[in-house]
Amino acid sequence: MKTKKIVLRIIYHIFIAGLGFVMIYPVLWMISGSLKDNSEILSGSLNLIPPHWRWENYKTGWAGFGKITFTTYFKNSIIITVIATLGTVISSSLIAYSLARIKFHGNKLIFTIMIATMLLPGQVVMIPQYLIYNRIGWVGTILPLVVPHFFGAPFFIYMMMQFMAGIPRELDEAAIIDGCSKYSVYSRVIIPLLKPALISTIIIQFYWKWDDYMGPLLYLGKPQAYTVSIAVKLFKDATSKTDYGPMFAMSTLSMIPVFLIFLFFNRYLVDGISTSGLKG
Repeated sequence: MKTKKIVLRIIYHIFIAGLGFVMIYPVLWMISGSLKDNSEILSGSLNLIPPHWRWENYKTGWAGFGKITFTTYFKNSIIITVIATLGTVISSSLIAYSLARIKFHGNKLIFTIMIATMLLPGQVVMIPQYLIYNRIGWVGTILPLVVPHFFGAPFFIYMMMQFMAGIPRELDEAAIIDGCSKYSVYSRVIIPLLKPALISTIIIQFYWKWDDYMGPLLYLGKPQAYTVSIAVKLFKDATSKTDYGPMFAMSTLSMIPVFLIFLFFNRYLVDGISTSGLKG
């Protein structure tokens, strides 16, 4: 029986390792392609080891377009992503606290409407939002990409509310008896205990905003304001030759911020989701 268990465990680990390799293979192929030229990339070879390591693809890609380097594109992406993420964390936690811990008239109605907005596809509100932002003169700026995030995100509000449901209300009552206001309860009691959910929000929102393509495409009119997601697409031109090597090189570099965020905060992401009632 012991030998059988060992064999089954070995088979299990081989299967998991093989499945993991299949899932990560496209990323590895892209990284490998960043060190190849067009002919090697388009040859259809599945080999991950480049015959010639072409590091110049990174230099060519970083040079960008029209004297605008990828330094500008990365800076734009970081500014938009950081501001939007901070806005989402602050506003969503405040709204979640008010809906989960404070009783007021219309509480349930507001919560129902918020949940209903999660059922709307983004394409449904895309045109109305664009018309509104164009009317108030925000098109061509980063405001449509960051300001709405300071009014809460339904998904994260719901996630934080589920997490707060596991925090005893006696802590709020004890803090109020000690003289704390509702704002003090939020900042001194709820926020420290909400840390896993807050970090989960940071990771997910950072990834979503960094990877956003449609938003910058709609609202950023000048090349100097483009984000990395838009800039990478500029390598592909239907009227001329596409330079896949530099495009893959910049795509590889664009993964680094998200990878680092996920690497350092992965444990909090698992804790935040598993303790907020969202695990399937």
